[in-house]
Amino acid sequence: MEQRRLNSIILKCKDGDTEAFRLLVSEYQNMGFSLALKLLCSESDAEDAVQEAFVNVWQNINRYSESKGKFTTWLYKIVYRVCLDRLKHKKITSPLPIDQTVFLTYVSAPDPEQQLMNSQWVAIVKVLVSELSSKQQIVFTLSVLENMETEEIEKITGLSADNIKSDLYVARQKIKKQLTRLGYDK
Repeated sequence: MEQRRLNSIILKCKDGDTEAFRLLVSEYQNMGFSLALKLLCSESDAEDAVQEAFVNVWQNINRYSESKGKFTTWLYKIVYRVCLDRLKHKKITSPLPIDQTVFLTYVSAPDPEQQLMNSQWVAIVKVLVSELSSKQQIVFTLSVLENMETEEIEKITGLSADNIKSDLYVARQKIKKQLTRLGYDK
């Protein structure tokens, strides 16, 4: 969305214009959902998280200022916090044997395009991130899956660049260990 139009919509939202807010949600809900799905690995949890995030946006729109950064960064920060809260309270489970079977099928597929098109992506991600802390999951997701720079991750998470790099390093090492354990190195 063009910045001038976005600023106009945000001003209307600050004045309580619900139609303007609907436009904002319509424009950015997919972005929020994409992040939430990658973090929570569940469509229904991601939908709930995005809905909660947009309620927070509506309730706190007066706190947003373009001088503090891009709207998308502010929105990512809200989605991140909602997801982090859900991850902290989520019952931690080990990957199911079926998840590992799906993963082994995925990595052993002879055709690389078939691997990329595999419909069991969520099960695979659950296996890969099962040993990561919630912070490591978030840093890994923002950096690797959302392709964000460290600076933007700092703004979203409030973590220092050193902490981000450390969490990302540990996350990559743990994922590498999971891949090796599941036979991917063969």
